[in-house]
Amino acid sequence: MTDRIKMQLQCPMPELDYEIITLAHGSGGKLTNALLESTVFQLFTENDGIERRHDGALIPLEGKAVFSTDSFVISPIFFPGGNIGELAVNGTVNDIAMCGGIPKYLSLAFIIEEGMKIKDLWEVMIGVKYAAGKAGVTIVTGDTKVVEKGKGDKIFINTTGIGTLHPNADIRISNIKPGDKIIVSGQIATHGIAILSVRRGLEFESDIESDTRNLNKSVEKMLDLYGKQIHLMRDPTRGGVSSTLNELARDTHLGFELEQISLPMDKQVSGACEMLGLDPLYVANEGIFLAFVEASVADVFVEDLRRQEYGQDAAIIGTVVEDHPGTVLIRSDFGGMRVVHMQVGEQLPRIC
Repeated sequence: MTDRIKMQLQCPMPELDYEIITLAHGSGGKLTNALLESTVFQLFTENDGIERRHDGALIPLEGKAVFSTDSFVISPIFFPGGNIGELAVNGTVNDIAMCGGIPKYLSLAFIIEEGMKIKDLWEVMIGVKYAAGKAGVTIVTGDTKVVEKGKGDKIFINTTGIGTLHPNADIRISNIKPGDKIIVSGQIATHGIAILSVRRGLEFESDIESDTRNLNKSVEKMLDLYGKQIHLMRDPTRGGVSSTLNELARDTHLGFELEQISLPMDKQVSGACEMLGLDPLYVANEGIFLAFVEASVADVFVEDLRRQEYGQDAAIIGTVVEDHPGTVLIRSDFGGMRVVHMQVGEQLPRIC
């Protein structure tokens, strides 16, 4: 039994007078209060910030703060391996970690469409609770709004995260230099293919699950070990590995050379990409990061990363070079080189 299922069993949904969200639930009156009491305030009773029931939160911080905000509009809101609640927490936690931060606190704002089933809202909030617990962050404040049917898509979530800067971190684009090794922490393209597997009209048999997960614990450990030898980190979410690397190549005026044979990828994901005509480099991810590290430590960095909870498939996938500035190239399995262009348009909309 997974930890997620255990939490669902430990947090049964309370009996409510309504089965669906109505506009009255967003009025600020009796139904709003009843909804919050039976969901947010029941699930997050251990959170001092929410218990105070202010419109904001008092939070203790020491040192330089790291701040990030994001919005999540994924369709469908439930997918193999998670739901929009987990995705919202993990996405913001990971954005803070990519800055070299240690995430501490989150706020969440829900924009709920009239007609959403309350049992679905409860499941989303279970996802929030589960992901926050795994990441070790506290939900301290939030907001709820209800919009008319047809003006949303069940639920949208906005998150804001705050953390403290790791004392060893110096994460910035200007640190990238020729010779740096490009490392990926896990298998690519998993999230996008998991979402695609349940989209209407694109269904195919698969047990692929989204890789949505928190990366902050692994990143904190790697910063403990390698500090300023880690020049940059990014999570290649929307647009995939290709878009992230093209943006960085453009901004650094350096070239990146990748090795196709080194890209870690699940066989089912690879087969699905081939069947659907998708390049896995352009498919979204939610549970991996790219790291640019000094060449002298790259091999041991990967060895240590593979010892982390989500780093078993970590690999060196490329090198930073002075040649072909602003361009990403990849060497195929047969030895030829091709350009990895910036993505044009949206391969798969509403992915996060």
